[in-house]
Amino acid sequence: MPNGARTLHGGKLLEKCPLFRVLDDQGRRELVSHASPRNFTAGQPICHFGEPGQNMMAIVVGTVRISLPTVRGREVILADLPAGELFGEIAMLDGKPRSANATALTKCELLVLDRRDVLPVLEKYPTACLKMMEILCGRIRRSDERMADIAFFDLPSRLAKTLLHYPPQLHGPAKISLSQRELAEMAGGTRENVNRCMRDWHRRGILKLQNRWTIILKPDALRELVENN
Repeated sequence: MPNGARTLHGGKLLEKCPLFRVLDDQGRRELVSHASPRNFTAGQPICHFGEPGQNMMAIVVGTVRISLPTVRGREVILADLPAGELFGEIAMLDGKPRSANATALTKCELLVLDRRDVLPVLEKYPTACLKMMEILCGRIRRSDERMADIAFFDLPSRLAKTLLHYPPQLHGPAKISLSQRELAEMAGGTRENVNRCMRDWHRRGILKLQNRWTIILKPDALRELVENN
């Protein structure tokens, strides 16, 4: 693809990200001229906790899983980020090692932006700098909420809250393809306890376990669990 066409195409892709939506066309062209497209297959690691981080990435297509390794070899799943989200911005801003793992959950197309190219744009466009602060504040709030959940909520309430993060389908209830191990890593519990809880909810008709799917039949019952904890 010629450079001009690549810049135009990349500018349209960056419009999906809230941070870059506040830039004008010239600002986006300036960033895209330095951006590097990268593709990852499902399950492929993108970056690892503790390694040097001099860039951030915008998700153009696909879903990226952000997680933290534990001393016991398990992982704590922090978030599954869809297209339009950014990740790697913390290490990019402070120049320190990565604070989490990132893995392509599906086939992904990313735009990689280096620190040396992003910082001048943030200095030049105050609205972009404010948007970056807003994104970071949102991450901190979610992290604080997760810590409070683990401290004050029991596992059924945490698991219910995790399931409620997934919205209903366009025509029908929410269908979730996460394994019970993945749900345990997201809710901060063990797979065995999550399995016990899910089977109880299945018997009570709150959800349905079908093949490898979890189908939420009574989201109000899950909300009641969270509210009454």
